[in-house]
Amino acid sequence: RVLFRSGAGANSTAHAVELARNAEKAGAQAILSVAPYYNKPSQEGFYQHFRHVAEAVSIPIIVYNVPGRTSSNVSAETILRLARDCDNVLAVKEASANFEQIMTLIDERPKHFSVMTGEDGLMLPFMALGGDGVISVAANQVPKAVKALIEAAKTGNLDEARKLNNKYRKLFRLNFIESNPVPVKYAMSLMGMIKEVYRLPLVPMSDDNKTALKLELEKLELV
Repeated sequence: RVLFRSGAGANSTAHAVELARNAEKAGAQAILSVAPYYNKPSQEGFYQHFRHVAEAVSIPIIVYNVPGRTSSNVSAETILRLARDCDNVLAVKEASANFEQIMTLIDERPKHFSVMTGEDGLMLPFMALGGDGVISVAANQVPKAVKALIEAAKTGNLDEARKLNNKYRKLFRLNFIESNPVPVKYAMSLMGMIKEVYRLPLVPMSDDNKTALKLELEKLELV
């Protein structure tokens, strides 16, 4: 059995609270709550947003910081403040690719708080700095390889981690050749796991990008 985490984020705090409560009622064991997007809160606004979400439920909260999609960065200081002040804010999915911020989070986090990357392509350096793991896109395609890479890095077997990273590095990149999750859904459809169905405004990839991804899947003997 695995931990069931539910995405329950919104750029309206009231809506994010409602989604979090609904997720808890539905049986979610943890919530992944994305930083508010578009309205670009201040750091105090981010803090109050996540604190209200955390206080609305009893299950763990994972803060999701992804500036490339939200247009705003939740600073390391704000995340650490939440970790200290909210008993159920237990982790961050840190996808800023800002290594100064990542190192601050890792070095200054409370003992109960986990720092995970959201970038498959940065797993190796992230783990080498002392990160705790990854919330991965590629794990939908190659879960055993992602698990092996993380475990190798955690146990100090960096040669094995580097070998795995090099083997799958192109796949990690191609998974973002167009807007996520379109490429990974296309790949999973080729692997017989799901149907290739998207909801607007997401649309199928271009033929050229489909070909590039399919060739890499064939090279890795995944299709």
